[in-house]
Amino acid sequence: MPLSNSTSAPAAEVLLPEGLRSESLPRHVALVMDGNSRWAAARGLPPTDGHEHGMRALMRTVRLCRAWGIRVVTAFGFSLENWNRPKAEVDFLMALIERFINDNLAEFMREGTRLRIIGDRSRLPISVQKTARDAEEATRNNSRLDLVLAISYSGRMDIVQACRKLAQKVDAKLLRPEDIDESMFADELQTSCAADESSSSCPDLLIRTSGELRLSNFLLWQSAYSELFFTDTLWPDFGEAQYLQALTAFQSRDRRFGARKHNAAL
Repeated sequence: MPLSNSTSAPAAEVLLPEGLRSESLPRHVALVMDGNSRWAAARGLPPTDGHEHGMRALMRTVRLCRAWGIRVVTAFGFSLENWNRPKAEVDFLMALIERFINDNLAEFMREGTRLRIIGDRSRLPISVQKTARDAEEATRNNSRLDLVLAISYSGRMDIVQACRKLAQKVDAKLLRPEDIDESMFADELQTSCAADESSSSCPDLLIRTSGELRLSNFLLWQSAYSELFFTDTLWPDFGEAQYLQALTAFQSRDRRFGARKHNAAL
């Protein structure tokens, strides 16, 4: 039975580590959590152990986001392409995701975390669908942090489904093609669930671990102006020191969004 809805926990005073400035922190951080299997192999452990430790790293990062006042974290938990992995691994990952939600739901409620799930839910096991739905309902009034889990997600398919929704509205004479703009399109993307007056569905900072230098079909539209941070650290080892490094790098970037500062040379 899902926990009842409650008002979110009062915002605690934000105490930032030395070197971080609250006004320059990203409001929305996206995570490509890569390297679980390599972490396990380096220690002579099965891949399942790497995935277990990866979920612990995710909760560490969620807690840091709450502590430092970051409003949204979107984590790439399972891609649409991951269904091509061996069935035993897929089954384990589905069970792990379900357990992650169940094990942390009480903390989400206590600490004001709102859980959102994006991706193709129709492919998820029925029990995972129900667990996700119940947790979303239980946490829907929380507002301290939005945790968006991308499960069975594809950036390309997110764009396709947004196009289909708009095409259906045009076909139903509810919308004219010439009225479609970027804002309207963004509202049809699955990440629109994380957008409100204090945060954006587009990540300010995207972090990828394990040394890989690509987006891997994650938040393709939404990452158009995201600052990218790549680290060789394997995801299970990602902790406060690595997160501080990423945030410090973000604060050093000059974000112009295609414009030029008035005093900049031509």
